[in-house]
Amino acid sequence: MNEANLHDGGSVLFFKSEYIGEFVYGGIDGAITTFAVVAGAAGAGADLSWVLIFGFANLLADGFSMSVGNFFSSKAEQANFEKHKAIEYWEIEHKRASEVQEIEDIFRAKGFEGKLLDQVVEVIISNKKVWVDTMMKEELEMIKDTRKPINTALATFIAFVLVGLIPLSSYLMAIWIEIDAQLLFPISCIATGFAMAVIGYLKGFVTRANYLISVAETVLLGGLAAFLAYFVGELLGSYFS
Repeated sequence: MNEANLHDGGSVLFFKSEYIGEFVYGGIDGAITTFAVVAGAAGAGADLSWVLIFGFANLLADGFSMSVGNFFSSKAEQANFEKHKAIEYWEIEHKRASEVQEIEDIFRAKGFEGKLLDQVVEVIISNKKVWVDTMMKEELEMIKDTRKPINTALATFIAFVLVGLIPLSSYLMAIWIEIDAQLLFPISCIATGFAMAVIGYLKGFVTRANYLISVAETVLLGGLAAFLAYFVGELLGSYFS
């Protein structure tokens, strides 16, 4: 995820900045999909055991699937970057004149001209690595993601599971603590709403968007998914009962 590449060495809350993107999107998916299962089960009037069974099955299966997809996507992006980088090195060796012209065109478009343009071009083409890096960024608009795919996949999976557990929290507590069955879903709604608000705040950081708008969008999205799941669960539950 290009928007997640925040390599400033800082952090937000207790998350490393370069992995906040994975935490945000893994957390959003985990919360929404698991909450949808809970809402659908609540609408259908399912027993506590069935909510937990389907909830955990969804949590682990979807979390693993999403992290695997993230892993292969990251590897594919890095492989694609290296392929184009190799092509640029080949073009510098075999099509030098046209590559020099491309550097001139790039910096002329940035406002350089005359002797200053000549000096800039000369400095860049004197170092192949700098030359290729410049072409990758300026011509192809590609920036290498230096993060390990396994780390981004793990961040996605951990976020999915941790945040996805929140909609199930009241049902888990009901195993050990006596809680009125009528309160389980409302408690889940409140807990999930709070979790979505936190994730929305982090999403605002990742996308550089207004924090309040980001929080509102995320909470509303989760609420809409829950409403649809609850409605379908209630409809099917009444049909098959």
